[in-house]
Amino acid sequence: MCPLRLIPKIFLFDEDELAPEVRAQRILNKGRVPALARYILENPDDYVFSALTASVDGVMRFVGVSAQGPGMRVGQLHIPMASRFLINDGQHRRAAIEAALKENQALGDETIAVVFFHDAGLERSQQMFADLNRHAVRPARSIGVLYDHRDELSQLTRLLALKSPVFRNFVEMESSNLSARSRKLFTLSALYSATSALLQGLELNSKDAERLSWGFWEAVDELIPDWGEVRSRSLSAAEVRRQYLHTHGIALHALGLLGNTLLHESPDPEEWKPRLAPLRDVDWSRTNPDWEGRAIIGGRVSKNHQNVVLTVNHLRQRLGLELNVEERQAEAAYQRGER
Repeated sequence: MCPLRLIPKIFLFDEDELAPEVRAQRILNKGRVPALARYILENPDDYVFSALTASVDGVMRFVGVSAQGPGMRVGQLHIPMASRFLINDGQHRRAAIEAALKENQALGDETIAVVFFHDAGLERSQQMFADLNRHAVRPARSIGVLYDHRDELSQLTRLLALKSPVFRNFVEMESSNLSARSRKLFTLSALYSATSALLQGLELNSKDAERLSWGFWEAVDELIPDWGEVRSRSLSAAEVRRQYLHTHGIALHALGLLGNTLLHESPDPEEWKPRLAPLRDVDWSRTNPDWEGRAIIGGRVSKNHQNVVLTVNHLRQRLGLELNVEERQAEAAYQRGER
């Protein structure tokens, strides 16, 4: 265990502009550092970091507490301070720790685990980096939302998924993709993105955010009868997902953006609910040519930023809402065939 105050001083990260073949790590992405540092500063009592991995260019000597038995594996590691410590894995954590210490020096007495290897040269260090990252798999965003108890929006999304009559029992809580035979209609990550879009820029306390999002999705549900037919078992979830667009992440996100516009104009349900009424007449079938080039590219649903903009444009036009500058530009390019 190494005190955080020592991390920036003894663990080196070679930030010189070297060619990839003569480096032992990837280039530091400085854009990641502020978020990591803020995470430490905002959660000083319960932040969690995995161990750093470092190579030591120097003579290391381990002295166990006993000469035999379990005590041989417990003891002190002696490393001359003239040694060179090179981080093989954890350079962004190291940079974040350094940034956090500049704002809160009291964190210096905190400790982080470090795994030491003897430095056997550049080739070995490069191989260590490759091995450490070879099987790294980023967890699905849905399970990240499910397990995040710090983020208020994650808490609200879980509440909607578990308690709302619209979504209860029909949200995939772990995976961010639905299999062809899944009985679920939505993914938790898609619901999170859509609700985030819905509440963006609205200054609401947690109770009002819950009330508004709960009411909005119930209002949308009334205008998309297929959702209710799946709940009543008249239609299968797989059939609806295969034939219609309204359960896909891009449609939910577009609906959230649409609702955000209405809520900014007035949070009063008596005013925004009637304005959603034209959604009842939207043809959500994937065979509808209106979606080609907007939400569907070559027969496949696509959710890049441009597709989200074009999809919400279509819905705004159905509701008689004005497009902003970016949306008008995207719409003009779409109409010219620049897809």
